[in-house]
Amino acid sequence: MSDTLAKRRLKTSSITVVVSLALVLFMLGLVGLMILNARKLSVHIKENIGFQVILKDTATSAQVDALQQEISASAFSKRVDYITKEQAAEKLKTDLGEDFISFLGYNPLLSSLDVKLNADYANADTLANVEKGLLQKAIVKEVVYQKDYIKQLDENKKSAVFFILIFSCALLIVAIALINNTIRLSIYSQRFIIRTMYLVGATRVFISKPFIFKGIRQGVIAGILAGALLAGFLVVSTSYIPDLLQLQDENMLALLFGGIVVLGVFISSLSALVSVMRYLRLKTSDLYF
Repeated sequence: MSDTLAKRRLKTSSITVVVSLALVLFMLGLVGLMILNARKLSVHIKENIGFQVILKDTATSAQVDALQQEISASAFSKRVDYITKEQAAEKLKTDLGEDFISFLGYNPLLSSLDVKLNADYANADTLANVEKGLLQKAIVKEVVYQKDYIKQLDENKKSAVFFILIFSCALLIVAIALINNTIRLSIYSQRFIIRTMYLVGATRVFISKPFIFKGIRQGVIAGILAGALLAGFLVVSTSYIPDLLQLQDENMLALLFGGIVVLGVFISSLSALVSVMRYLRLKTSDLYF
């Protein structure tokens, strides 16, 4: 009866370790998912940032083509579209909802080049240098972009990165502490067996090996459970917010799920090894406390 009770307690303890580890890994996975999506969202926003190169009325087609090709070949440029003054007028009429050309009697708008930036170059310093260089072109009247918005985006990015880094480190430390404590408590019930094996001549490697293997199994199971919970969370969240699908990268998600399993195996096996070594170092009298 006592053996049956002991086995039941060990089984319950193992389930507790796996569930606790899975929940902690799920939380870490959510942080990883947040980091991945934040990066993708940042790139998406930056690649939709652009500026307009307003051209003078005296610009010839050859000059415009040459400037468009020069900007397209630049590292900062992702896409360049030529907007004629007629196209600009049509767009403005649609936005205003009235025909301003009939009222004015002429089209006051100028042709322009609409430039979208590569994400790495969407910052205030780069745009200032690009603006300075373009204004030296004879056919360029002005360069228009939202300077305040760009500066605010840079500042918000730095603050977000700092916050996520601090939060991730704090969560990882708490996770390791919780998992280590849970595994140590599960091994606590077997401390006398560990000590007895050591006293009869078993090596530390021989004693710790089954506990490490058990920790590896628990880490794999917990990692798979955490991955399943994370996948379920993604399915539910994308059903409510379909635009989140555009931010997902299958390769990065696969790496994240794999990383969760590896992290679970590493933490659980290391915690098991540390716990066994701790009980091996204790005196026999200390095992009762």
